[in-house]
Amino acid sequence: MPSPPRESAAAAPPDADGGMQRFVRVLVVDNDIVHARTMGEGLSRLGYQCSIVGSGTEGARKLEQEPFDVVVTDLMMNDIGGLEILARAKAASPETAVIVVTGHGTVPSAVAAMQQGAFTYLQKPLDLSHLRTAVDRASEGVRLKRQNIELNQRLDEKFGFEGVIGSSPQMLALVERLKRIAPTDATVLIQGETGTGKELVAQAIHQNSPRKTKPFVALNCAALSENILESELFGHVRGAFTDASSDRVGKFEYANGGTLFLDEVGDMPMPTQIKLLRVLESGEITRVGSNTPVRVNVRILSATNRNLEEAIAAGTFRSDLYHRLKVVTIAIPTLRERAADIPLLIEHFVRLFARRHGKTVKGVSLAARMKLAAFPWPGNVRQLRNVIESMVVVDCDETLDVDDLPLELEPQVAAAAPRPEATAAPESLAALVGRPLEEVERLFIAETLKLTGGNREQAAELLGIGERTLYRKIKEFQLT
Repeated sequence: MPSPPRESAAAAPPDADGGMQRFVRVLVVDNDIVHARTMGEGLSRLGYQCSIVGSGTEGARKLEQEPFDVVVTDLMMNDIGGLEILARAKAASPETAVIVVTGHGTVPSAVAAMQQGAFTYLQKPLDLSHLRTAVDRASEGVRLKRQNIELNQRLDEKFGFEGVIGSSPQMLALVERLKRIAPTDATVLIQGETGTGKELVAQAIHQNSPRKTKPFVALNCAALSENILESELFGHVRGAFTDASSDRVGKFEYANGGTLFLDEVGDMPMPTQIKLLRVLESGEITRVGSNTPVRVNVRILSATNRNLEEAIAAGTFRSDLYHRLKVVTIAIPTLRERAADIPLLIEHFVRLFARRHGKTVKGVSLAARMKLAAFPWPGNVRQLRNVIESMVVVDCDETLDVDDLPLELEPQVAAAAPRPEATAAPESLAALVGRPLEEVERLFIAETLKLTGGNREQAAELLGIGERTLYRKIKEFQLT
C-alpha cells in the first residue's frame, strides 16, 4: 500500500476565507481510500471543494453526475484506470484540468497521459505541497480559460449579429449581408446617418470574422488634426516632432492581425488620404520621422455619414482611395426607415439600463410607446438609446410613462402628429387603396402589435376589438 502524502514545511498556509479556491471543485480518485482522503483533506484546508472516491468506477460515475474544475486521479487502479478517467473528464468538460498521480514504475504511462491532455503528473510518494501547487496552477488555468469563453460569449452577445437589433425587412437584409461579408477579408465602407450604429456594425463584422481573436481598433478621423492623425495611424519615432520624446506604435501596428475601423473617413485630410492609399496598396506603414517600412496585416473597415461621391466631385476626397475602401458597401437604414423596430429597441434598452442603474422597470405605458413611435428620431438609434436611459434614470414608479419623457421630445412629437383637419390620405394609406380587405386588416393588426411591443391587451384596446377576437385574428393571419 502506498504511503500517505507527506505534509511539507513548505506547504502553503490555509486561505482564511477560501478566496478563489472556494469556487473550484476538485475530484480525487484513488483505489487507496486513505491516500485519497489525505489528498482531499490537504486540498480542503486551502478552501477547495473536494469530492473523494475510492475507485475508478465511482470516479467515472461522479464525472457523469457533476461538473469538476480539477480531477486528481491515480494512474493505476484495479477497475477503471487513470487514462480512462482522463478521457471521461475531458469528454464531460474540455476545460477540466486532470492531474495524474503515478508510481516510479509507471512514468512512461504518465507521459502518455500528458500527450492525451493531462495537465501534469506527480510521482509517489506524494508531497502535499507539490499537490497543492499543481492544483493551484491547474485551477488558475481553468479560471482563465472560462473567463476567456465568457468574454467571447459576452462579445458575441454584444457585437454578434444578435446585437444588431431589428426584425424589419431592412435589418433582416442587413444582417444577411453582414453574414456573407464577415468571413472574408474585404475592405468595407459603412454608410449611414449619425447615430445609426456604424461602429456596432463594424464590431459585428470583426466579431464574426477569422480575426475575432485579434484586436479591433477604432479611430475617429474627424476628431484629430492632420499631424496627430498621421501619428495615431502610423506611429512615430523619438524626435519626429516637438514632444515626441519616445517611439510610439500607431493604430495600424497595434491592430496587426486584426481589424482597424476608420470612422468619419470622409473628413480625413488629403495628405493623410495619400498615405493611407499607399498602405492599402503595399501592406506597409512607415512611422512618422522614420524611413523604415513595417509590414502589417490589417483589415480595414471605414464609415462615413458624408456622400463621398460628392466629396470626390468637390476635390476633397480621392477617387482611387474611395474605390479601395468600398470593395463592399453597407448602407445602414435610418430609424425613420425602420420604425417597426422601435418597440424591439425600446425593450432592449430598458433591460440594458435597468440593469446598469439598478432600477426595477416593469414596463412602458401605451401612451409613452405611442409618443416614442411618433417621434421622427433625427439622431437615430443613439438618440433613442439616450432617451430610454434618461427615462429609466428619472422613473420613480417602475413604469416608464409620458412623465418620464425628456422635455425636448414634446415639440417634435406634436409636430409629427397628424392634424385633425388633414383630409388627404397619407402615402402609406393611399397605397392600401384597392387591396383586399383581409390584407389591409392583417397589416393593421401586425403594425399595432409592433407598436405595443406584442402586448395583446393594449393592441386590442387600440384596434377597438376584444382580446379573444384579436387572438383569433392572430391565429387566422399566422402572426407572431
